[in-house]
Amino acid sequence: MDFAQTKALISGGASGLGLATAKHIIAQGGKVALLDINQEQGDAAAKELGDNAIFITTDISQEQQVEAAADKAAEFMGGINLAVGCAGILGAGLIHSKKGPMPADYFQKVVDINLVGSFLLTRAASRHMQENEEVNGERGVIIHTASIAAYEGQVGQTAYSATKSAITGMVLPLAREFARIKVRVMAVAPGVFETPMMEKITPEVCEEIAAGIPNPSRFGKPQEYAELVQHIAENAYLNGTTIRLDAAARLQ
Repeated sequence: MDFAQTKALISGGASGLGLATAKHIIAQGGKVALLDINQEQGDAAAKELGDNAIFITTDISQEQQVEAAADKAAEFMGGINLAVGCAGILGAGLIHSKKGPMPADYFQKVVDINLVGSFLLTRAASRHMQENEEVNGERGVIIHTASIAAYEGQVGQTAYSATKSAITGMVLPLAREFARIKVRVMAVAPGVFETPMMEKITPEVCEEIAAGIPNPSRFGKPQEYAELVQHIAENAYLNGTTIRLDAAARLQ
């Protein structure tokens, strides 16, 4: 894929990894449609990105909203050839705590946003991608965001790890199915990154976490995620797998 010709649908695009990816795409000459539930942040992000960006208020877990957002995005950009799924919530909590058992609807909310949302984004984006004209043998690329917690989930990450593991499990069957429409499907499993999810953690704890990351001993930068998205989009032989982006970190 020629990254300068990118027409990207990005969930969770108003902040964090999604916004960094959008900025990178715009800088390369592409177009972006940001899907997010936070309208204030989304409007500000689209304004900052300029005329090649649009924000569409979207609850990624709601089927009709995602389908309508994809249609609006395709109309604005003249199609969709890249989808990047960055919407997600941490959903930390113990199954049994001093507050009592974890409510089933709390677990379900994490599943709906992280997992069902990824499915809905995939379905909506691929519906448009299959109509694209083939360029160098492909019509589009879908990239989801998993996590190293998919492999080494910590205490309190049951819901989060379950959804991220499911995303890694979806990638290969999706890639095999979409081979017939010439759409590749990949996932990135980030380690600890400088995103809004980490803002609630104290500086002291952040330093302790960073010290446990082998090399480099720091949090990942959202721009590094965006650069990997570009490489995946441009490297036509990457398909059906998950790439760890974690500086050799392993959660304890």
